[in-house]
Order: sequence, then C-alpha cells, then structure tokens
Amino acid sequence: MSFTNPLLDAWSRGDDTLGVWCQLPSSTAMEMIAGVGFDYACLDMQHGLIDYPDAVPMLQAARAGGVTPIARVPANDAGTIGKILDAGAMGVVVPLVNTPEQAARAVAACRYPPVGQRSFGPIRAGMLIGSRDPQELQKVACIVMVETQEGLDNVEEIAAVDGLDAIYVGPSDLAIGLGMAPGYEREEPAHVEAIERIRQACAAAGIAAGIQTDRGDMARRRLDQGFAMVTVGHEAGFMKRMAQQELDTARGG
Repeated sequence: MSFTNPLLDAWSRGDDTLGVWCQLPSSTAMEMIAGVGFDYACLDMQHGLIDYPDAVPMLQAARAGGVTPIARVPANDAGTIGKILDAGAMGVVVPLVNTPEQAARAVAACRYPPVGQRSFGPIRAGMLIGSRDPQELQKVACIVMVETQEGLDNVEEIAAVDGLDAIYVGPSDLAIGLGMAPGYEREEPAHVEAIERIRQACAAAGIAAGIQTDRGDMARRRLDQGFAMVTVGHEAGFMKRMAQQELDTARGG
C-alpha cells in the first residue's frame, strides 16, 4: 500500500495542522508532548539544543506517541537534509531561504533523481514507511523559511518553485530584517503586511502557509488568518510558563 505523509495529506485536503516546537534534547520530553495531540512536532536543530544523536531517539519517541515528526535543519545543506530524512523525519524546515534558486536547492535535497539530488540510503525511513521505493521515500514535506527582506522581496517566486510544499514564517527574524525588534506579533504595518503577503503568495501557489507562534490564542488568530501550519509554541516555553504559574499560585499570587 502506498505511503501517505500525514502533513502532506492534510494540506492537500485543505485542513489545518497544529504543531509544537521542540528545543530540548530529550526523548522523554518528546514522548510526553507527542501524546498531547499535536499534528506535528518539529525538532529544532538550528537554534535548539538538539543534535543528530539526540534527534534519532526523539524521532522514535514521536512515532510511539503518534505525532508526525519534522526537523528544522541548521542550514540549506543537502547532506544535513538527507541525513535527518533518512533517520525518519517526515519533513524539513529549511531556514533563511531568500531566492527561488535557494528554494529549488532545498527541494532537490528532499527528492531523488531525476527530479532531485537526494542520495539514497534510507537507514530508518525505509523501515518506517514500509518501502525502499524512492517514489515513496520522497513523500516528505519540503518547507522553507522566509524571514528576511530579501526573502520577502522574492516570496512570490519562491512560492512558485516546483515541488515546494510550504513556506514557514519566522516572525521574529522577519521583524529584525525589517528593522524592528523581534516579536511574534508586531503592530507595525510593515510587519503585518509582510506576513500577509507571504500567506497570500502561498495561497496563490497552492502550497501551505506556516508560521511560528508562542501561545494558543496567538495560534488561533493565525489559523483564522488562513495559515494552515501553525506552531502553538515550544515545549521549553510551555514548561517554564506552567512552572511559573504553579509557583505563583503556591505563593498566593
């Protein structure tokens, strides 16, 4: 039976997906967060504390918990992308993509020849999907981040790259790129308009629009705006906020 990637399947139906960002190198934390009911869990290998030896058991824990695992790789590097896909990630988030050529390079790293340049060696991925057929193995989500002024200037051309599945907005980096302080929801019109421009570019190209948020209410607003891939927050932030809340309650605050 043909393999179906849950994220790609959801987006093809027009369904929303809600996820969690994972920054801590812990398979136990992944087990706990995977059981909550998120659609995806993204291992942050760019800014998080997760390296490849940490990622493999976390991918195993994600599978056990029934959540679709993806990974933000440190850079647009074919070797790094192929390695985490071979380990069982069902998609990659590629940071700092500023041109359609860079987006095409990310897509090529996710697909096998003749359409791409991914090297064959599905050490764990083949077991997970039950096939070593390249056509099945390459059913992974290729997601690029637009988070700079240059990327924004080229977003319509980036969205139109063949084989791209989604564009993911990094609101804080985008804010910095626009000359503002970092923030998930800036009030400046330039930031608001930039995020909406990215969403519209995705809609016009027929791909998913994704974005990072920090809380459930913020995530709800982004869903209502039309984003299909919305990260509700990261597990370290959830843990810190809940700990602070319980401590404040205990102290009578």
